Amino acid sequence: MGRGADTLAAMRRGWFQQFLVAFVLAVLAALLLYPIGLTVRGGFAADPAAGTGWTLEHLGLVFHDPTTLSGLANALKIAVATTLLCSLIALPLAVLSAGHTFPMKKFFEAAILVPLILPPFVGAIGVRAILGREGALNALLGTDFDPLGTARFWGVILVEALHLYPIIYLNATAALANIDPAMSEAAENLGSGPWRRFFRITLPLIRPGLFAGGTIVFIWSFTELGTPLIFDYYNVTPVQIFNGLKEVEDSAQPYALTIVLLTVSILLYAMGKFAFGRRGHAMTTRASRAGSLKPLAGVAGWLAAGGFAAVTLLAVVPHIGVILTSLAMPASWYRSVLPTAWTTSHYAQALGSPEAFGSITNSLGLSFAAMMLDIGIGVLIGYLIVRTTARGRALLDALCMLPLAVPGLVLAFGYIAVTLRWPFGDGGPLDGTPFDLAVLGQSPNPFPLLIIAYAVRRLPYIVRSSVAGLEQTSGELEEAAINLGASHLLAARKVIIPLIAANLVAGGLLVFSFSMLEVSDSLILAQRSADFPITKKIYEYTLRLGDGPYIASAMGVWGMGLLTVTLLSASALLGKKMGAVFRV
Repeated sequence: MGRGADTLAAMRRGWFQQFLVAFVLAVLAALLLYPIGLTVRGGFAADPAAGTGWTLEHLGLVFHDPTTLSGLANALKIAVATTLLCSLIALPLAVLSAGHTFPMKKFFEAAILVPLILPPFVGAIGVRAILGREGALNALLGTDFDPLGTARFWGVILVEALHLYPIIYLNATAALANIDPAMSEAAENLGSGPWRRFFRITLPLIRPGLFAGGTIVFIWSFTELGTPLIFDYYNVTPVQIFNGLKEVEDSAQPYALTIVLLTVSILLYAMGKFAFGRRGHAMTTRASRAGSLKPLAGVAGWLAAGGFAAVTLLAVVPHIGVILTSLAMPASWYRSVLPTAWTTSHYAQALGSPEAFGSITNSLGLSFAAMMLDIGIGVLIGYLIVRTTARGRALLDALCMLPLAVPGLVLAFGYIAVTLRWPFGDGGPLDGTPFDLAVLGQSPNPFPLLIIAYAVRRLPYIVRSSVAGLEQTSGELEEAAINLGASHLLAARKVIIPLIAANLVAGGLLVFSFSMLEVSDSLILAQRSADFPITKKIYEYTLRLGDGPYIASAMGVWGMGLLTVTLLSASALLGKKMGAVFRV
């Protein structure tokens, strides 16, 4: 009788777990796949307003219009150049960090993450103040060089690369830590030199890690909206999509451009994965024994430290520019190395202005709600992936990672398409009611969509963190609690959650901080000033003459302070495993 009862209980538990997998898949389909599907449908619709009929005309116009073709080519060039530059910066640093000790190593390993605390489009304000024609560099050198006026393309690449290289660094460092040092030692004993060992052994083994980080950097830079906007570089696909927002109710061109953006991202990802991520050379698993770090003393040690210092110094140039701009009196930083007049009034305006303060409180509330939503669903998804054998777990894992591979612009336009369709569209049962998720029109209600957009975009971070925590904790403790009479829910609350609390806090901090400074969703989904998140308000201030860029910089500094605390906390909690959350 007891064995039969146990079997029945196990069957019920299996059915319930299968139901949970199906339920979460349905939620992700509604919040992720459905908006993407509507975006794709809008690009093929013969009647854009009604979303009916089928035609290839809109896509054909994209490839016959020299402007859109040029924008797509520029977006691809930016993505390729940014990814290559990030790799050239990050890979040597990762090799030094993973294999050697040198002076001030701990400090530089933390400082190397500094670029992540400032969105590139805010950093572009600082770069413009330092490298522009009337900027600090020309004043220092006595030249009249205008790199950002004549070479905006390269300015965009430089700013994005200095922001994104830590993603490749984190993934490369984690991959290098998993290499068994015995393989390199065996090659060295056979007479292989250091460069030959690197290209024949190390590089092939860390290829999946480099691909993982490089994919995120490529897609991020390919679809980046804010930086080109700040540099007035409009001939690029993301900006063309953003400028087409006003026509989205009557024109299919923004949808068609978004389809092209999505298709190129997915195809390039698939091609890269097939070419570089398909096979591991001999070993892609954890090292069988830890490798000893080789000390670099004397000149070699200080050269290594100097390399980290040089990259860090270059990376903080945008931050320095933003801070100095936030403290400068309007028109006081013109053809001078430093501002000639200083003030802290911009910080008071950034917090004292009702609209600016409202944007900060909006972002705080939206980001906190997205974080709590992600923690709740992320723990459930992590548990289903690690602790159960329910069918569909692999599909669930893949769907959770999909937001890292899908451009934010695609999702944002998908959510707009949702609001234009039944039951929210004109004549629908929710049209005009408090439950109408309108983005456009006289009475927009974007907050629910912004929370969902933030949560969906950052879900991979919390899922990776919770999965890592569950894989590191034994399921025997949970089983012991259940055998002592605790329910599964009580066992999860009393045993599982406390054991993975550090991972959840770290993942939650990443969700919160990156949601606070989310660009694409904020710029597209918030159309009324009262609804602006902080990034949309910063962008609006950059367009205002007079003190606008100075107040925008002050708001950026507040954001830098917040992200500094959250990212350092997440790094301390996750350590070298932090790179796993930036992995497709």
